[in-house]
Amino acid sequence: MPDPAVPPTPPVPLAALLAREDLGLRRIAGPADPSAVVHWAHTSEMADPYPYLLGGELLLTAGVHIPEAAGSGTYFDDYVSRIVAAGGAALGFGLAPVHDTVPRALVAACDAYELPLIEVPPRTTFSAVARAVWQLMAQARHAELRRVTEAQQSLAAAASRPDPVPSVLRQLAQRVGGWAVLYGPEGAEVASAGRVVGTVAREALAGLTEVVRPSGPGTPTAASHATADVHLAAYSLGAGHGFVLGVAAPRRDPGDHTIASVAAVLLSLLTGEHQTGSGAARSSALVRLLLGAPAEDVAPLLGGERWVVVHARPDTLAAPDPVAASALGAALGSPLVDVAREVVRVLLPAGPEPAPQPGWTLGVSAVAGPREWATADVQAGRALARARATRAGLVRYGARPALADLVPEADAEAHARALLAPLAPTLTETLRTWLSLHGSWDRTAVALDVHRNTVRQRIAKCAALLERDLDDPDVRMELWFALRRP
Repeated sequence: MPDPAVPPTPPVPLAALLAREDLGLRRIAGPADPSAVVHWAHTSEMADPYPYLLGGELLLTAGVHIPEAAGSGTYFDDYVSRIVAAGGAALGFGLAPVHDTVPRALVAACDAYELPLIEVPPRTTFSAVARAVWQLMAQARHAELRRVTEAQQSLAAAASRPDPVPSVLRQLAQRVGGWAVLYGPEGAEVASAGRVVGTVAREALAGLTEVVRPSGPGTPTAASHATADVHLAAYSLGAGHGFVLGVAAPRRDPGDHTIASVAAVLLSLLTGEHQTGSGAARSSALVRLLLGAPAEDVAPLLGGERWVVVHARPDTLAAPDPVAASALGAALGSPLVDVAREVVRVLLPAGPEPAPQPGWTLGVSAVAGPREWATADVQAGRALARARATRAGLVRYGARPALADLVPEADAEAHARALLAPLAPTLTETLRTWLSLHGSWDRTAVALDVHRNTVRQRIAKCAALLERDLDDPDVRMELWFALRRP
């Protein structure tokens, strides 16, 4: 796990900072380690900066805190040892206005404790050094994001090839400069690509996969282990069938975890399709529907006999995109997703109640068989409208028994058709929404995406066509009875 004190930005090589000609920095003590990095810059004139350091800093000081007799005692040893104990990456000493040269005792202490000591010339301000650190961080972050984006695109392209699993592994191995391997549910190597590692690392990686292989609640989804020669990582694939992705690379570059995570998601989809045959089953169901098979004959291929329909709209103003819709379907537990202009529809096998999803407003139908899919679709739409109007994250269409169940279905439908015959579909839907929201003009306008004055005009027209007083509770009850018929 990364140190929580380290910022989520790429560190800056100390050598890159020293190479900046505009700063004129010069290393005058400490090791010349090309791998030394700086996570941030911090200025302090405290005699003991230890309590104020998080680690990884380039600590900048003008020596204001140094007493006159410091060179003859242990002051500099104590000062440098505390910086090293706090995890400081380097010490920058500014010349002028306090000191014309860097104290020799400070140079000796930094050599003794192997802390890089950087001389900052008088013309260079500490603010300029800090700004240079942030600029180099921004450049590194931009390069990392570009690298991750390019890797994502290449992995997605690999997943669409005729041999998707080997292609994704090859592309991942190339991007991390190492070896990528897919382990099956029993721990055997299914496919691999890249530079094969030694036997010891290979056995260690196989052991690491057992840490993330699903074994019950609390099992981690990713694990890593590093040695001086190789960095190992294992990722449990989300299909839930025991597949694991293993990665071995000689180093751990920024962005490697993100790239490997993208590959794990793609392999989860690919292994899920391979293991369950759900992709072939869905294709077969589609072909049968197109060739005229009834829905009830096709439903078993899709995974169930009882279903619910979910309508969802993103809480943002943006239209739903296919990636977000697929993620929503995965969260709800179904790949049967339809992306419309403003609404995502998900056909979900009945089971556990659909849970609210962050960033989405959901309307859920009553449980229905394949013959009632169209009715359930209408119910989900009405539930979504009510959820949006009431600002609820999820509303389920009410399907509990009521007084309406005492009336034969055929008689109820005949009465509803006769009563509502004067109304056009737009007026019928407006009246239904208005009654469901207890006559609220504003919430009905929100649910229907129209102006509140439009709602008033439509309800007035409904009252005129029906020749009924819509303020009468008995009238409202009778109309609601009729409007609840699909």
